[in-house]
Amino acid sequence: MAGILFIISAPSGSGKSTLVNEVRRLVEGLDFSISYTTREPRGSEEDGREYHFTTRENFRAMIDRGEFLEWAEVFGNYYGTALAALDHARELGRDLLLDIDVQGALQVMTKMPGAVSIFILPPSPQVLERRLRNRSQAEGVTQEAIIERRLSQARLELLNLHRYSYALVNDDLDTAASEMRGIVLTERGAGAAQERTAAHNCRSDSRSAALTAALGHFEVEVADVTRYARRS
Repeated sequence: MAGILFIISAPSGSGKSTLVNEVRRLVEGLDFSISYTTREPRGSEEDGREYHFTTRENFRAMIDRGEFLEWAEVFGNYYGTALAALDHARELGRDLLLDIDVQGALQVMTKMPGAVSIFILPPSPQVLERRLRNRSQAEGVTQEAIIERRLSQARLELLNLHRYSYALVNDDLDTAASEMRGIVLTERGAGAAQERTAAHNCRSDSRSAALTAALGHFEVEVADVTRYARRS
């Protein structure tokens, strides 16, 4: 079944981009929407590959023209998904992956309730901090305030986990890629028993041992997520 919209969200530094690239290597027919952003390129990033880099003025003009499926301001910069990416995937009869933050994901879920949403989380705040530091060092800039802010934001984002169809822990790349592959194939109706089992175990309401452990490491208990869900 072509034309499925997959929403992928994760705290900054969770290894989401690496995971998405690996899944696209394993699964055919997955287009990737390149988001627009007003932030400056990092390291070896190139315009049109990781992001479409643009000015705040141009981004605001695109908002005014209604060109975004979703957009949000994150850490002082705008990020958005152009409607044209969704239209292009539909024309080609391909599924589309959206790599977007929680704010944008909630917008898309409201507009497109049939979308399949996947939340990716690191196994612990210690692992997340290490990944953030490694990325910062690779970019040649390490700012403690930014790292601390992203660690705090990660815990808040985890409270929205109940809104997602699936949640998987990105501890080992091969395992996480296999699980996401199972989700994609199952949602297409093409998954074998092994893929269907992997997808079922990643349901956000299944409370797998890996998910429960990761939430505990972030000091977010299942009860916290449940209470947040009731207030939402």
